[in-house]
Amino acid sequence: MSTKPNIVIIQADQLAPQFLAAYGHPLVKSPAIDKLAQEGVVFDAAYTNAPLCAPSRFVMMSGRLPSAIAAWDNAADFSSEIPTFSHYLAAQGYRTCLSGKMHFVGPDQLHGFGERLTTDVYPADYTWHPEWDRPEARLDWFHNMEVVTKAGACTRSMYMDYDDEAVFKAKRFLFDHAREDNDQPFMLTVSMIQPHDPYLCSQAHWDLYRHDDIDLPTVPFQSDAEHPHNARLRHGYGASDFNFDDDTLRNARHAYYGSIMEIDNKVAELRSAIEQAGFADNTIIIFTSDHGDMLGEKGMWFKMSYLEYSARVPLIVHAPAMFSPKRVAKAVSLVDFLPTFAELANDGKEATYATPLEGRSLVPHLSGDGGHDEAIGEYYGEGTDVPMYMIRRGNYKLIYSSKDPLRYFNVIDDPQEVNNLADSPEHQSQITAWLSEIEARFDQAALTERVLESQRRRAFLKTVMRDQGVVWDYQPLEKSSEIYIRNTQPIYELEKKSRFPKV
Repeated sequence: MSTKPNIVIIQADQLAPQFLAAYGHPLVKSPAIDKLAQEGVVFDAAYTNAPLCAPSRFVMMSGRLPSAIAAWDNAADFSSEIPTFSHYLAAQGYRTCLSGKMHFVGPDQLHGFGERLTTDVYPADYTWHPEWDRPEARLDWFHNMEVVTKAGACTRSMYMDYDDEAVFKAKRFLFDHAREDNDQPFMLTVSMIQPHDPYLCSQAHWDLYRHDDIDLPTVPFQSDAEHPHNARLRHGYGASDFNFDDDTLRNARHAYYGSIMEIDNKVAELRSAIEQAGFADNTIIIFTSDHGDMLGEKGMWFKMSYLEYSARVPLIVHAPAMFSPKRVAKAVSLVDFLPTFAELANDGKEATYATPLEGRSLVPHLSGDGGHDEAIGEYYGEGTDVPMYMIRRGNYKLIYSSKDPLRYFNVIDDPQEVNNLADSPEHQSQITAWLSEIEARFDQAALTERVLESQRRRAFLKTVMRDQGVVWDYQPLEKSSEIYIRNTQPIYELEKKSRFPKV
């Protein structure tokens, strides 16, 4: 067995930590995730750097902030030239494999993964780009409120099917690796789509909860003054057209809670497979998400905001043989994954990188009380037509864009973010210093022009590509001749080879 630790990343989609028992929710059931948390290191202030699926994942994989890699939105091309944690782990001798979603846009659908077991759940083309030239327009491909008004239980859904496939193929990978007596360390990323909207779950998981017990948003719509960015998002996905009653809100949250249990079952399946394959003692399991979900808080849904329910992510690192269970209060973010994995794969020594990184290793947080206390965010997606930034340090978080009122919260004392301290005299020196940092670090005018040029290029190209039939979506090739009985080898040889444990 390799002395280097195996790494298994389990990623949910649009899962806010506030809706997990491990983070204090009194109702939601998630026993497998709870067990990971009890035995692992739980980060209580982990953030996405870009609260949108594709840019969040590009940042997570590259260790770079969005503007450094042009990770503007859900249709931004992720350049093959950008090294990812998969590349660095492969350079350290790892077998790298992806099963499930990673929302890669562009012709490169691997980005350092030596193997990919499934197609993606989302398209790889340029269609889903914002239009800063038309900031008030409702985009025909965008979120809509049908996912809320028609939330509930179902027998099957596309997302259930997808997650079943991703986890089944990931488990097969684990057992195949074990059957091969392969000493090569592996990094397996298993990325699911639930509990992302549409808000649906199986009847069995719906029935885990009494409907009347489902909690309503802690900050109902119009209970505090609406920020312009909130209003633009609500308009963009149609929430401003509705006045949701309590039962509709409960339906969506009820289904979301049920789908969390479906994710939890998948976590249990994967952990069981890791144990049965004999990898448990030398495998680090990371559980996280790409961003959260407002789920009706302040009348908002989905992500695209630096408010806590949208921007925070669960982050649990399970490796009891390496790191004692504890909770980490310091702010960290997904951009920190690459240097963390590279250091873990390099016998705990800092790795050498081909480019500068904005991410910083989490190993000091895991192994002691050291490490940074900072999360930096950049957002270039829907709901704005200028760059938006976040700084989280210590107890405080600042959210800034040049066109909107400043927001500054003490998120420890005010986790629901109802008390904006932006005009508080006692905080002005720190606010001024943080705004100066943003001005010095980001050329906002130049970035705005870069984003607009990219959007206009893609608006042109997507139509031409569609007419030409150009498709970048990944099509996995399954070699059935090597899996099941064929006349290329004696039947008993294949049967013997596929048995595990060996006899």
